[in-house]
Amino acid sequence: MKQLFLLCITLNTLVSAAQQTQKPPLHGKNWMAITGKPLAATAGAAIFQKGGNAVDAACAMLAATCTMWDVLSWGGETQALIYNPKTKKVIAINAMGVAPSGATVEFFKGKGYNFPPEFGPLAATTPGTAGGICYMLANYGTMSLAQVLAPAMELAAGYPIEAQTANSIERGKQRIKEWPYSKKVFLTHAGESREAPEAGEILVQKDLLATLTKMVEAERMALKKGASRKAAIMAAQDRFYKGDIAKEFVRGCQEQGGLITLQDLANWKPVEEEPMKVSYKGIDVYKLRQWTQGPALLQSLNILENFDLKGMGYNSAPYIHTIYQAMSLAFADRDFYYGDPKFSPAEPMKGLLSKDYAKQRAALIQPERNNPDIGPGDPYPFQEAQNPYIELLKKRGYKLDTSGRNFAPLHDIRNSSAMSDYEERLWLGTTSVEAADKEGWVVSITPSGGWLPACIAGNTGIGMSQRMQSFVLDSSLNPFNVVAPGKRPRVTLTPTLALKDSKPFLSFAVQGGDTQEQNLLQFFLNMVEFGMTIQQAAEAANINTNQLWLSLGGTKTSDRQPRPGNLLLNKSTPEAVREQLKKMGYVLSFEDRTSGPINAIYFDWKHGSFWGGSSNHGEDYGIGW
Repeated sequence: MKQLFLLCITLNTLVSAAQQTQKPPLHGKNWMAITGKPLAATAGAAIFQKGGNAVDAACAMLAATCTMWDVLSWGGETQALIYNPKTKKVIAINAMGVAPSGATVEFFKGKGYNFPPEFGPLAATTPGTAGGICYMLANYGTMSLAQVLAPAMELAAGYPIEAQTANSIERGKQRIKEWPYSKKVFLTHAGESREAPEAGEILVQKDLLATLTKMVEAERMALKKGASRKAAIMAAQDRFYKGDIAKEFVRGCQEQGGLITLQDLANWKPVEEEPMKVSYKGIDVYKLRQWTQGPALLQSLNILENFDLKGMGYNSAPYIHTIYQAMSLAFADRDFYYGDPKFSPAEPMKGLLSKDYAKQRAALIQPERNNPDIGPGDPYPFQEAQNPYIELLKKRGYKLDTSGRNFAPLHDIRNSSAMSDYEERLWLGTTSVEAADKEGWVVSITPSGGWLPACIAGNTGIGMSQRMQSFVLDSSLNPFNVVAPGKRPRVTLTPTLALKDSKPFLSFAVQGGDTQEQNLLQFFLNMVEFGMTIQQAAEAANINTNQLWLSLGGTKTSDRQPRPGNLLLNKSTPEAVREQLKKMGYVLSFEDRTSGPINAIYFDWKHGSFWGGSSNHGEDYGIGW
């Protein structure tokens, strides 16, 4: 009884502590612009001030963050959710690149790989972000491409580089030296003791500026010939994917050993999709389709709907245990069943998102102990079909290792004496873009790809994606995500929109590889179950499960295998909670920060205003008006 009393006091202290935030919430009544770089947030604000809508501003912020490197570049990929106030519907934008010609299982295995490589030209899918920006702007924005790209072009002409990016270049310089076009852009002091730019130094990117200028020129020429605004923007996209920009990109890629062809670029285009949705206690939560890990959050919510989470208490041992188990069940399904829906066979998404299937999965949760043997379920009966991979599941047979494994995908790890690899990863990784306006447009984007150290394709100034590594070569790991030309890898990138009473409620996203859905799930529950404000929820301590297959990093199967019971907690976790979790079979590790930088917008319909939340864990920044 005494221990229970002390635990209740501790939990009350935790919730009380959550009332204090290191950053204030943002407020605005006209618009909100939040992203991973302060200068990029300023770019979004500038577009809003010139009369643009949330789509215009989001595209400008995305273009700016691509130009500022570190976590992504113009050769990466974009995935977005947009709420259209005219139709009152959420739409999904799939601007993920695809595997190039020649990217086959036999090709990579012939080079001795267990997974496609993490770095360099062979890691590259076709670029998606340029097409994503053009598509969103042409169809849902109001401005010209020239207006929206103006801040990015000014940055490319020269901007004061921040310490985080400059130091990432210095740490990655040995790999950068392997690629001549990257070396030319990044190592501004070649041959000196520090070869990367210094913090605050003006970084000039002449090649990238020339590429963006060509796109704007294509738009301008089309307008002179009488093209509509939309057609002119698509002319710029065509120059990128079919014109002289494409030719130089392909030449530079192939010169360095890459596989991307002119036909690969010409055949690619962004796709508008119907998003996936579940309802959690009357709130409709939208995610991208199964070519992302987005449905894993939806599956987790379906499972957790069967439990009294609020009654357990915020970050109590029972709550942490239940969240961990639900996420592990959802990730086990993600790891085996998710893939590109454009390829056969079709993923069993109807069954996976069934409430009845979620009840079956929830019944597997043992209230007093972690289950180290969690594996994929069988959703097929819940869509009146037979599982074609029952025998494959039985043959998987990989022994799961319970020893420690770094939570950080290797591309996110930076050597640092000031912080752990995991904490450093939470500062880096991907980024997110959140925008909303008084007309009702809402945009949530989680772009990525082309992160440092990046291989630049020829004289384009464009860093190539590294997303090929998210494919598998062994069908026993995931028969839906085996690499093939023209196929999209199953990625971790996952923006979120939530509607309540048929109106926007939350727009939120986060960086951080496989931890994205974990952090976003807990952020959502922090607000819905525990009544936190958006800033409190963004800064609140989360937990991370490592009982999943890594999507990024590691060149051997053993590098990516799940670590059952491996649980990351915040250092502030009370001793009583720690001891209870140990008795449940968990192997605990601790960090000061246990969530990536979350960016979010809350729609305060009572007062007719926006609340903006931007985590204190990185450079993420927001501006509202």
